[in-house]
Amino acid sequence: MRKSIATVSVSGTLTEKLEAIAAAGFDGVEIFENDLLACPLSPEEVRARAADLGLGIDLYQPFRDFEAVPADVLAGNLRRAERKFQVMRRLGADLLLVCSNVSPAAIGDDELAAEQLRLLAERAAEHGVRIAYEALAWGRHVNEYLHAWRVVRMADHPNLGTCLDSFHILSRGSDPIGIEAIPGEKIFFLQLADAPLLAMDVLQWSRHYRCFPGQGNFDLAGLTASVLRTGYAGPLSLEVFNDVFRQASTERTALDGMRSLIALEQSLDGLSHPAVPAGFAFAELADTGTLGGLLTALGFARTGVHASKPVELWSQGEARLLLNARDQVADPALVAIGLDSPDPGGAVKHAGALLSPVLPRERAPEDAPLDAIAAPDGTEIFFCDTAWLADFGPGAAVRAPMPGRITHIDHVALTQPLHYFDEAALFYRSVLGLRPQESLELPDPYGLLRSKAMSAPDGAVRMVVNIAQVGAGQQPWQHLALACDDVVAVARRLRAEHPDLLLPIPDNYYDDLEARYEVDPELRRLGVLYDRDGAGGEFLHLYTVTAGRVFFELVQRLGGYQGYGAGNAPIRLAVQHAGA
Repeated sequence: MRKSIATVSVSGTLTEKLEAIAAAGFDGVEIFENDLLACPLSPEEVRARAADLGLGIDLYQPFRDFEAVPADVLAGNLRRAERKFQVMRRLGADLLLVCSNVSPAAIGDDELAAEQLRLLAERAAEHGVRIAYEALAWGRHVNEYLHAWRVVRMADHPNLGTCLDSFHILSRGSDPIGIEAIPGEKIFFLQLADAPLLAMDVLQWSRHYRCFPGQGNFDLAGLTASVLRTGYAGPLSLEVFNDVFRQASTERTALDGMRSLIALEQSLDGLSHPAVPAGFAFAELADTGTLGGLLTALGFARTGVHASKPVELWSQGEARLLLNARDQVADPALVAIGLDSPDPGGAVKHAGALLSPVLPRERAPEDAPLDAIAAPDGTEIFFCDTAWLADFGPGAAVRAPMPGRITHIDHVALTQPLHYFDEAALFYRSVLGLRPQESLELPDPYGLLRSKAMSAPDGAVRMVVNIAQVGAGQQPWQHLALACDDVVAVARRLRAEHPDLLLPIPDNYYDDLEARYEVDPELRRLGVLYDRDGAGGEFLHLYTVTAGRVFFELVQRLGGYQGYGAGNAPIRLAVQHAGA
């Protein structure tokens, strides 16, 4: 379907917005009036610029507080409308969005509203313009989409239809099934926005927290499907008001909006992800020569050396870490993640369809043909079968088994730049096929840590996307969580052999823990943290100190526990800040 986006959805000047929107592959735009008013170009020049970029102007908006008003107010509104129609003709736009009245002067009279909207439609027709009437969720008298449709139907004019906006419908909890009673030809426009579920005033919610489809909690696919069943053939258009988007890169935001519409179309077509990852193949860390000792202490052994690159393979169980002796690396950092894929080629093709192109790589002729894409924070994501292991010749002998073995990578947590959080959530959901969990805000000594976990349906791959909202001094920490078969045994060995590697946990934490649960007092001595879910699942975990940007978490899940010990994160953060 034709894809459009409102200029208010991205940052920048109007010309910058048009260029970014066109580069992202959109077919058209909604021109937000404030963007035009602040633009030095004339409407004719804006029209020509959009045409040069291959963009149609699908809608001009918004026209506010028109209908159901006293006669003297109506006269002024009609005069205002005539001026807007003239601007639209110069702009090349033939559809005007009219929002339901929020003014105290508005009268609660549907017949009057219909009469005045019909008069507006008659005037619009003289200019070749149509009117799309939208129910604002906070409209004074008309605030539900079926109410707006009743008024449109009463007005009965061919140049008057309705605009459906997913936020105004779903934020009020309205059932979108009623959309299917509206004739498709009377739905003049469809605007789409997702949002997190927040308990707040709907106007503030709308103005600051909308996001692209797939980044919030609304059922956009269900609503859009209801619209399409009416026979609606207009654009799928994004209209998002978001404080973070207004400060973010215009180009990245436009591209992310296009990705959201492509993913929405895939869900409408019933397409499932072609290759949801089956596990972690490896995690790759840029090394300054300091990580080998830490991995040895954790029980890893160097089991391979790359045939053509300065990369070592360190293994324990099914947990594989690559140490890359990259030049110009100041501190150790997580730079790449390899995912076991049942169809690497299909996964790469799917990623490309969602605007995540394959990254250029230098590869020797004998190297395995691994393809990678970039996650929003720059981490490289590889789609793998087992062929990559052949690139590594023998390394040191595998260490003998010991109590408390690490078995595999449990999850990876990446700290995102502030403007990339929603982008990252959509990326992992649409490109990798991971399912989002509830977004959490956790207290940090210097602010808040915002966190969202994403996981494969079977839990074989878990990713945690974090944003530390703690100002310029924040540490962009990354962490790898390694699953153990007996985390207490690991803690005993590390406490005896390498006590300086473990993060010290305050006694106050254990005083509180022992008041809430009957736990083994040894957890206190070992520095093991504990969590329990409502179904009786248990989680034991401990942390290493940070090496550069990276620290390791050793975890053990018992009784079907699916969480991440989020309640203990503030303790870990406080201790890390104290030792930074």
